[in-house]
Amino acid sequence: MADQRAKLTWTKDQIPVSDRFDDPYFSLQNGLEETRHVFLAGNDLPARFAPGFRIAELGFGTGLNMLTAWSEWEKSGQTTPLTFTSFEAFPMNLDDMSRALAAFPELGPWSTRFLAEWQGGHCDFGTLRLQVVEGDARDTLPSWSGAADAWFLDGFSPAKNPELWGADLMKQVAEHTAEGGTAATYTAAGFVRRGLQEGGFTVTRTPGYGRKRHMTRASLP
Repeated sequence: MADQRAKLTWTKDQIPVSDRFDDPYFSLQNGLEETRHVFLAGNDLPARFAPGFRIAELGFGTGLNMLTAWSEWEKSGQTTPLTFTSFEAFPMNLDDMSRALAAFPELGPWSTRFLAEWQGGHCDFGTLRLQVVEGDARDTLPSWSGAADAWFLDGFSPAKNPELWGADLMKQVAEHTAEGGTAATYTAAGFVRRGLQEGGFTVTRTPGYGRKRHMTRASLP
């Protein structure tokens, strides 16, 4: 598994960049605000939060999206567990996660709890039940028995990591989405949008974050 760990380089601003995909793990402008704009607002969260809510994600990365969702879950007054399942082919080392997350001090109360207990796989944090499924999502997602109310599609750029955005995988995302569920992603690439539509989603293009003009929101009827 040694060659399956994330390989990365740090910018002078302490942003991790994947050596394998030549792409930063989060926005060079403000990763936290990008997560809030794309994945939370893009899925109408936290307004849709309710007991038993389930989020799934392609690309766990630094854990930023998970921590942002968890913090909003608690701040919205939820006391039951949020279920969060992420599919990640190249897990990041804990030390690198810690270094990356240090850039977001307002998430500190959640980052501290996460980093203190996380050893990979499953972990129950009381108000969060986290599972990170390691391996190629094209192999692992079809055999997943769960379903999500909201999807965060956060693989590296489709131009650099097309395997995580193919039509077959987008169909699997749709098949593992609850009735009335949603998905959101920072990309508005045409083949990604078409793949989501072919999977059964109603797809809309909306304003993106920062320098990205557009992003994609999708919902199941």
